[in-house]
Amino acid sequence: MTDILRMLRRLSEAVAALFMFLIFATFIVQVAIRYGARLDGLVAVLPFLNPDHFGWTLEFCLALWVWLIFWGNAFIVRRQDHVTFDILSESVPRPVARIFLVITGLAVGIGLLASIEPTWGRFAILRIKQTATLSDLFGDWIRMRDVYMIYFVFLVAVGLRSLWLAVQAIRGREPKAATTPDGAGGNE
Repeated sequence: MTDILRMLRRLSEAVAALFMFLIFATFIVQVAIRYGARLDGLVAVLPFLNPDHFGWTLEFCLALWVWLIFWGNAFIVRRQDHVTFDILSESVPRPVARIFLVITGLAVGIGLLASIEPTWGRFAILRIKQTATLSDLFGDWIRMRDVYMIYFVFLVAVGLRSLWLAVQAIRGREPKAATTPDGAGGNE
């Protein structure tokens, strides 16, 4: 089971790396087109370098950024990677701290999963709206809903992970503590 989880984690990291590569490559295209268009006669010789054809690059970078943030937080960022305010939970006995984990895991998990339906209702209008410039790249089929669909993946993944944390705390299993480079305990 851990081999499968490790493979899925590596796959999700590869997807995030692909998003970052595409953002960087698109940025390089933006810079090349912006400064290349200033060269006298270049656009006349190579009409495909006309800056009017590259308006999609900004919106594409922004869409990829949204996907990178929600994808990374759904599948890559671990619990111990987050900043935690644990003064209270560290000052109480372990059974009480476990109760805190159960309460917060249930609250976050139920809250995120319960927000799916109302959020989907608000997203209904986005199935009609087209993106401003991504149709130049992908065609007319892409809608704003498609750009923000990753948010629902985030809600489900983080919601289920939070519920799993609560289940583990109920079972008496402590979450793995973060370790610092010197081997000392972290901020769990």
